[in-house]
Amino acid sequence: MTGNMEDKLKSSPLYFPVADKDTRTSIPRDSSSANLIQKRNNWSRPIEFILSCLSYAIGLGNIWRFPFLAFRNGGGAFLIPYLLSAIFIGMPILFAELIVGQYSGLGPIKAYEFLAPLFKGLGYSTLIVITFVSIYYMLIIAWVLFYLYTSFFPSMTWGRCDNEWNTENCYSILEDVKCRDYNVGNDSDKIFYRGQCRNVSDICKSIGLVGINATHCFNSTISENIPIYRIINRTLSSEEFYYENVLGLSDASWENWGWPRWQLVLCFLIGWIMVYLCLAKGIHSIGKVAYFTSTFPYLVLAALFVRALTLPGSYEGILFYIIPDWEKLLSPGVWGDASSQIFYSLGLGCGSLVALSSYSKFNNNCHYDSIFISIVSFATALFGGFVVFATLGFLAHSMQEPIETIVTSGPGLTFITYPEAILLMPGSQAWAILFFLMMLTLGLGSQFPGVQMISTSIIDHWPHLRNQEWKVTAGVCMGCFVAGLPMTCKGGIYLFTLMEWHTASWAILLIGAGEVVIFSWVYGMERTYDSICEMGMKFCKATKFFWSSVWMVITPIGSVGIFIFILTDLGSTKFRDYVFPVWADTLGWMFGLSTLLPFVLFGAYSWIRTKDRKLLLEPAENWGPQEVDGQRVDRGLVLP
Repeated sequence: MTGNMEDKLKSSPLYFPVADKDTRTSIPRDSSSANLIQKRNNWSRPIEFILSCLSYAIGLGNIWRFPFLAFRNGGGAFLIPYLLSAIFIGMPILFAELIVGQYSGLGPIKAYEFLAPLFKGLGYSTLIVITFVSIYYMLIIAWVLFYLYTSFFPSMTWGRCDNEWNTENCYSILEDVKCRDYNVGNDSDKIFYRGQCRNVSDICKSIGLVGINATHCFNSTISENIPIYRIINRTLSSEEFYYENVLGLSDASWENWGWPRWQLVLCFLIGWIMVYLCLAKGIHSIGKVAYFTSTFPYLVLAALFVRALTLPGSYEGILFYIIPDWEKLLSPGVWGDASSQIFYSLGLGCGSLVALSSYSKFNNNCHYDSIFISIVSFATALFGGFVVFATLGFLAHSMQEPIETIVTSGPGLTFITYPEAILLMPGSQAWAILFFLMMLTLGLGSQFPGVQMISTSIIDHWPHLRNQEWKVTAGVCMGCFVAGLPMTCKGGIYLFTLMEWHTASWAILLIGAGEVVIFSWVYGMERTYDSICEMGMKFCKATKFFWSSVWMVITPIGSVGIFIFILTDLGSTKFRDYVFPVWADTLGWMFGLSTLLPFVLFGAYSWIRTKDRKLLLEPAENWGPQEVDGQRVDRGLVLP
């Protein structure tokens, strides 16, 4: 920055010298005012910022989504497009978001407004995205709390078939093990079917086949051995527990939502209370909580992995996970899944990373942070896949079914498949408690930055609220709680599916592309490198060439290309076998489009209202570093 610009900043009413780094205050233009506006805080330690970003990025997506995508897209071969997507799409957007927040010391709304006024709406787009995500994401945490509570009872209800919600086709793997153990050494094998132990030969005979053993029937007409799981209709007890007891779907539909389930409402409320208590003091409380939320899941994952390796079938599951199917790389769908998972995994395009980095010290090395966070996120997804497939291999071995029949994604993995596998582990209750504590930690760790981003945006717009941040956070939590209550109804899962299907999926690809385009083409690479240099980071020519290439060409083209592919393959919204009607699917599209609407509306309004439109593509007067010569500049202050 030139000397003239520094002099201009220091003479500006927005400039405030720093008296104390931990208790900074700024005085409005009317210095006689008794109301002091508390200045934006900084992270107590740089490690707290990194751990908070890791807690946000390494969420449930690395446990319940990545393993399924790897299985569906060629196993080990999927790691190639995933790694390339992380390097050329995920990491560039992540670095750009960290730069914007750290350099300006502002949340996404004010930062993008000052960076390029024409694109003011981009910040509001990220705000809408993270608000939607925070609302429906808490429902997942409520489910986890429900399961965690159930885990403290030795019976672990989801593993039994004698509950009021169970059907005659309920299949308890625990009862099935008892049936098989009872028949050790006997000629006739039995399995658990329709509430009791039954001879496989009798089951086969009842449908005109011949029983061979405990796993197959023989069809003499076509001379073929048919697996028993293809003949009988069995529903896992954990599946019935999730759909019937937790969600209450037995008499609910899109047209008949029913009333809120008090168990879910209570868990939903507890979840929001936990978030508020951890965020009441802003980033200082987030930073302290991050020490736990970013490390505890690794301890549990490591323990689960070691335990799974000692169980039969685990190695077959791991081989199933890592053996590459190179032909899959020729499918564009593989590359689309890999790139979309990067957005999902790192939490890009939601504004949370901009908000978190806005509290970093001005000379923090966010270049290192972006590389480190990307590497750890990639490694966690890879390791999570090993843990999941080792456990699924054990479950497939115990159920005597092919592993591909039990691999599921999303809630099915967390609330059906994994709990079923835990039932068979020695000391299953302890493992169940640890597993759902880990899932709760992952969920809360991802939820904290989202809520903090919403609070930061509000306080940036009304700076007089900075000394009442706990009230703002309480209002955000309360508002999201009320907004999410419809999803606690019996049919609330349908609304959840619409929001999850459309909100943080295809829309954030365009938001991410918009972020790097503004950064590289509108603000310009020369200014970008000047800003990076001001923050104390130096790049060699090779490093500059890499970042220029990805920011200006590779990342925006890749993001838009994936967006187009996803739209061509999106289809109608589905939940299990239910296909949403057109009008309901339209509502889902409205959720997605509403996240992009501010970007268009604010841009059009600014274009019409401004006479000298060149100024819309130039940084506003309020844009600049959060510090000059070590002195704080409060650019988010709205002067009276």
